[in-house]
Amino acid sequence: MVDNEKVAELLNDSLLRQEPDWLRQKRISAYFKINQLKMPKMQRFHYQDWSLLENESLKKIESDTSLIDKNENIDFIQFGQTLVKSTLNKQVSDLGVILCDMTTAIKNHAEILEKYLMSEAIAPDENQLTANHMAYFNSGLLLYLPKNVNLKKTIELELIQDSTQKMNWNPHVLIIAESGSSVKILQHLKTIGNVENKTSLMIEIIAQSESKIEFSSLEELGENTKLYFSRRAQIKKDAHVEWAISFMNDCDTVGDIDSELIGEGSYANSQAIAVTSKNQRMGINNRVTNRGPHSTGLINQRGVLLENSRLIFNGIGQIVHGAHGSKADQQNRVLMMSDNAQGDANPLLLIDENDVIAAHAASVGPVDQIQMDYLMSRGIPYDQAQRLVIRGFVGAVLDVIPDREVRQRMIDILEKKLIYGQRNAK
Repeated sequence: MVDNEKVAELLNDSLLRQEPDWLRQKRISAYFKINQLKMPKMQRFHYQDWSLLENESLKKIESDTSLIDKNENIDFIQFGQTLVKSTLNKQVSDLGVILCDMTTAIKNHAEILEKYLMSEAIAPDENQLTANHMAYFNSGLLLYLPKNVNLKKTIELELIQDSTQKMNWNPHVLIIAESGSSVKILQHLKTIGNVENKTSLMIEIIAQSESKIEFSSLEELGENTKLYFSRRAQIKKDAHVEWAISFMNDCDTVGDIDSELIGEGSYANSQAIAVTSKNQRMGINNRVTNRGPHSTGLINQRGVLLENSRLIFNGIGQIVHGAHGSKADQQNRVLMMSDNAQGDANPLLLIDENDVIAAHAASVGPVDQIQMDYLMSRGIPYDQAQRLVIRGFVGAVLDVIPDREVRQRMIDILEKKLIYGQRNAK
């Protein structure tokens, strides 16, 4: 049932944000579809009681930027809906590279947003949560690379949830790499404050022919958050996308990583590490779909469960009819560090073509006691030995991350969460 007051409020807030008519109409259209659609599917994981559709508003809320450490090495910082910093050096900006918050993008780069925003990768009418996000996204950024621009410096993005006040946070990240361009991106998500809030995070990557994008994300959202995310890459002919996601959130988390290999010779490597603790619940679909011939889709996931937490990895590799000569390979492994934790690793292969290579592996089990005994026999304390075993377990993902700095920052966050989880278990 449509709430006319909510429609009027949405229209008014969009006008106050000085949004163009096409965006306002897209928001309203999405709002009308919310109750007509179903929630996204998550095999063996129940999250429908998380209230992910409640208390939405497009009202502009300012955050106190004095709470933020303005790191000079970070190119883009946003606290809640408030832009803190957005800078590119002149040499990069002169190449035509665009990095700006969504408010600026709507004002100055409307032709790019109108073409790509929830049009080519994620569609508003896929499910209730994508429709809700289109209607109410309230922050985020645009990163655009022109043809044949190859950036050597990693673009660093910091998106910070403002939980010092009541505010649903719905950031949208749109990344477009034109033909022949390349970029490395490091995103850091974190929370300041302890107010209960929800977050809807969506990332769309458009990788045009022969482009290359390496997207790494370090995630540390607070425990009073409910997070839904959707990350999707449209990967064209001979384009290359690598995901390296480090789920170190303390909050309940559910969502999808999708790589759509739509061009011939396209390549995706989707890697994820997750560590859960306390009573946390986390469900992740990691999906790669081979649509173009001679495409390659890889999935590698490692999960570590502490205390009373629950983690579900669903690895989904699909080769559609016509994608001959393609490869789909996945590994989903979960390490149980507590008798009270619940973990699942569910591999799924959907093959509708001959002349392909497809394989999967999955395992769920406790820490290797032989490894623990060996380390402890060398005088290493139990807690440290346990962390070393876990580091070795997730090393299969960490070791292939090409950027040494990104790799070390992931290790530092992993170590911090493991130490915290071990203390709470005592």
